[in-house]
Amino acid sequence: MKHKLTPALALLSAVTLFTASAMAQTATPQVDQRQINQQQRIDQGVSSGTLTEKEAARMEHGQTHVENIEDRAKSDGTVTNRERARLHHAQDVQSSRIYRQKHDRQNDMNHDGRIDRPAQRPHNQTRRQR
Repeated sequence: MKHKLTPALALLSAVTLFTASAMAQTATPQVDQRQINQQQRIDQGVSSGTLTEKEAARMEHGQTHVENIEDRAKSDGTVTNRERARLHHAQDVQSSRIYRQKHDRQNDMNHDGRIDRPAQRPHNQTRRQR
């Protein structure tokens, strides 16, 4: 009985080891965490009004693009250094786009889907009178 359990145990441990090593080669915890952080930045921008709905939709599309790159990199079972660098570059680009859109002074503070503009001065007040 003891001899029959040992090969089964060896097979189970080999399968577990193989699965763990395969997951280690495709694991991208930094990429995943950064995706979560960037998604939170987009959500925060929408809730505070610093991102309009149209800008947020564009940012969401960019996040989907990064996820697609990650999925393609993982598809063959190994994320190479080149694929990892491409992923990090795509995330850098997306991060700078989020920053730019959040700070471009196009606001939707009342959340009506339209860009809030500062009040315009009447035409006769635009020129200085001497």
